[in-house]
Amino acid sequence: MAKKILRHRSQITSTIDPKLHEELRKLSETTDIPISKLLDRAIELLIEDFKKKGLYE
Repeated sequence: MAKKILRHRSQITSTIDPKLHEELRKLSETTDIPISKLLDRAIELLIEDFKKKGLYE
């Protein structure tokens, strides 16, 4: 199988709680927003939160 070339994205592998995965999948279906874009937003919010608390520069 050929390796995918991602020009503007980075591929990661992780695991999440099955309940969270189900909620994320439902949210994606309801909003028509791809899971990858929802994860981008969630990570942005997490980083903003840590910056506000002074735990990350």
